[in-house]
Amino acid sequence: MTTLVAFTVLVALVGLERLAELVVSKRNAAWSMERGGVESGQGHYPFMVVLHTGLLVGALVEAWVRRPDVPSLLAWSMLALVVASQALRWWCISTLGRRWNTRVIVVPGLAPVNGGPYAVFKHPNYVAVVVEGFALPLVHAGWITALVFTVLNAGLLTVRIRAEDAALATLPRATPTSAEPAGA
Repeated sequence: MTTLVAFTVLVALVGLERLAELVVSKRNAAWSMERGGVESGQGHYPFMVVLHTGLLVGALVEAWVRRPDVPSLLAWSMLALVVASQALRWWCISTLGRRWNTRVIVVPGLAPVNGGPYAVFKHPNYVAVVVEGFALPLVHAGWITALVFTVLNAGLLTVRIRAEDAALATLPRATPTSAEPAGA
């Protein structure tokens, strides 16, 4: 198997992972809405979907069109970061439980989560997105896709984090023993 084919398989696997996320997200969003959940920041969501789809498509197009030489050290180190970002993402999903989704939906009365990766980072899921956004294309030396995604994602995350922080500010304060997850 060539590195280009292996990279294509990797991107396809990440795409399948994204589909799994969407299944979980849809189920969890319905759970939140049934409990009076309030959605915020809907305006940026379509751009987020296009940007994340563009990451996968762009990485493949760049790899197949440019066909760059890929140093092994770059490929393996970026692959390790992609795997680590997936692990962090699923740690976030598992910590937030039914309250995790790809939208900004909060259930009134439920305190924000302060455990798991949320004890270390305020927005750990976005750390995973940032790392994956540059690492995935760089597995096959896709520096153009990595750069474009990173710049556009920085703008998106500025808007998204403001919306999420404002939504979470409406919730009661988390207690040190709060086990019920909140926000994405």
